[in-house]
Amino acid sequence: MSAIAATSTERPTRGAGLRIDQVHAHKGASAVAPENTLSAFRSAYGQGARWVEFDVSLLGDGTPVVIHDATVDRCSSSTGHLKDLSLKDLDAIDAGSWFDPFYQGERIPTLAEALECFAEFGLSGNLEIKRHKHQASVEELTGNIHAVLKDRDPSVRISISSFDVDVLKSIGAKDPSLELAMLWDKLPENWRDVLADIPTKVIHLNYKALTLPFLDEVVEKGLLVRAWTCNDPAELAQFWSMGLGAVITDEPRYFLSR
Repeated sequence: MSAIAATSTERPTRGAGLRIDQVHAHKGASAVAPENTLSAFRSAYGQGARWVEFDVSLLGDGTPVVIHDATVDRCSSSTGHLKDLSLKDLDAIDAGSWFDPFYQGERIPTLAEALECFAEFGLSGNLEIKRHKHQASVEELTGNIHAVLKDRDPSVRISISSFDVDVLKSIGAKDPSLELAMLWDKLPENWRDVLADIPTKVIHLNYKALTLPFLDEVVEKGLLVRAWTCNDPAELAQFWSMGLGAVITDEPRYFLSR
């Protein structure tokens, strides 16, 4: 998803009071803690969320790590491209103080560390696989991620999302039990064919692209739609009664309170 999520300047006056399975914390509770870190995941738990959306990519040595971008520049004290980094480099990267000095020393977590955190707090993971340009091999990307996923605590439920159709097909072939979700910013004209080809019945769509006729059609077809990244419950109010499945948000507290 976009590195710059939609944010509201003021706290909404009334929450949505949704079920916990309808609220996915975007990169953790990323409005109050540095995105895609263990602190953000713990903060999501503290706000009542039990589903966490997070991004996974590979370092140059093939280690799956939790990060959105192809570089560490935006969300750390360091600079550098993922392809030029290895696991041993993570200890020297401060992924917290850019957000607030309180989080100085926060590390970029590996996927394995994130899954251990989820198991500890009873969290489920909405894992977005990021295929950056340097990751030419889909097989390496999905194979390395799958190798970690299969060793996770069985209590941790995982849904896989991606903007890349080939990624979803590849990870789905490795574990047909995984829920697969197609990510879109805007709905393409051939969206029905794309879903059938993967195959999947789950769509993660930019909330600004939602329409009532679209939801009416997908619900009739038995499809599930989650909207990203919305931080104001009022902007989705009209869609819940039409069958919207969940929201992915930086502010889970706003959607879990009345």
